[in-house]
Amino acid sequence: MFDYILFDLDGTLTDPAEGITNSVAYALAKRGIKVSDKRQLNCFIGPPLTESFEKYYGLSQKEAKMAVEDYREYFKPTGIFENKVYEGIPELLSRLKAAGKTLIVATSKPEMFAKKILCHFELDHFFDFVGGATLDASRIKKADVIKYSLENCGITNLDKCIMIGDRLHDIVGASECGMKSIGVLWGYGSKNELEEAGAHYIAEKVSDIATFVLN
Repeated sequence: MFDYILFDLDGTLTDPAEGITNSVAYALAKRGIKVSDKRQLNCFIGPPLTESFEKYYGLSQKEAKMAVEDYREYFKPTGIFENKVYEGIPELLSRLKAAGKTLIVATSKPEMFAKKILCHFELDHFFDFVGGATLDASRIKKADVIKYSLENCGITNLDKCIMIGDRLHDIVGASECGMKSIGVLWGYGSKNELEEAGAHYIAEKVSDIATFVLN
């Protein structure tokens, strides 16, 4: 039985595609790079932004950090709210809380943005703690965010913990911390990606999470 349920944010609780891809396109445009179809930028949803700018557009580490600053020029006032909660998520969180579970958000998104998004969509009251990345990227890897979240909640029994996310980073981060994980298919990672990363369970729909966690 799991007592501590950790959730990724982007692609798991909310669909941030519009805001993230608009923000990435804005940063790329500043570098003379035009994107004809913003759907090709969905690969930026989930992983740390610097990593994605380096991987997909060949930016140096220094250039990637500058691109993230430009990204935030659009994201802070506008992109942050170009987002929507996945259907069934509020009901799921309510059911888990009613069952006495401790709910935590562990996201690679900067913590201040994650808190603002959860508050905007009135999901913040479900969570006992919101752990995220730092703006200076000193804490950005998913494993580091998970460890930070667990430490702040005083949680040491990892057998009672499970991480839920839509990308391999969530699954690998959980494994590095000694936790089990659930991969979800309504986000931006494929079933193959999640299984290869080592997810202990695959949730095809939101209600599957409660079935697995509570039973």
